Amino acid sequence: MIERTEHRACFAGQQNVYRHESSALGCAMNFAVYLPPQAADGPCPVLYWLSGLTCTEQNFITKAGAQRYAAEHGVILVAPDTSPRGEGVPDAEGYDLGQGAGFYVDATALPWARHYRMYDYVSRELPELIEANFPATSARGISGHSMGGHGALVIALRNPGRYRSVSAFSPIVAPSQVPWGEKALGAYLGPDREAWKQYDATELVKSATEKLPILIDQGEADEFLESQLQPWRLREAAEAAGHPLVLRMQPGYDHSYYFIASFIGEHIAHHAAALRV
Repeated sequence: MIERTEHRACFAGQQNVYRHESSALGCAMNFAVYLPPQAADGPCPVLYWLSGLTCTEQNFITKAGAQRYAAEHGVILVAPDTSPRGEGVPDAEGYDLGQGAGFYVDATALPWARHYRMYDYVSRELPELIEANFPATSARGISGHSMGGHGALVIALRNPGRYRSVSAFSPIVAPSQVPWGEKALGAYLGPDREAWKQYDATELVKSATEKLPILIDQGEADEFLESQLQPWRLREAAEAAGHPLVLRMQPGYDHSYYFIASFIGEHIAHHAAALRV
């Protein structure tokens, strides 16, 4: 059962938030859906947006300004929360592990394994829910920011044929080699670094069977660029593998939603072109 908890008119469409009981995560989850005006006349393709550390479904729908462009292109936007939440769901001190920091993996280590299955939720359960309950086609794109950019890249690379487009803002492209990723993957998956590679876009691109073009925007003034993001790692791996990648380094931009709002229109156009084929 899906409960609508928020409803607002937006660019001749509807910005809604829903709540449901997730079987993958074992808890109630919120997700946001923007229905463009075209959805009133028939099914539309879907762009999934994955947010970053500390975020909920609210950050993207209130700060990115994406609805305007989704309305122009006739694309449904779906933005889930970033982790399981609630009583009984494990948590940790700090912002980069536990609730608000699911990292889009299926945890195998205790105490996380029962609830922290965001990979399964985003790649399987949520699309099934959307396509069964909304005027959505099976044409899917996926994008995200920071931790969510990591999630979008990993999910697209691991599921050839399931997505028609992928992009990211400021993604964590090599989580097995930076502090955010080492902390999260070590906790959720355990100490075996070989197991981490299945959630590392820089590793996955080396053997990807589908050469889905990747678009990445990265701010040059991002405070996490050198320590956590390191997009050149993915660029080098993609070049070696012959995988199409456009990495746009944007002077003056930081890690915030001001950056995302500045280029989200171009990203939605990138997805719309692939989703309408």
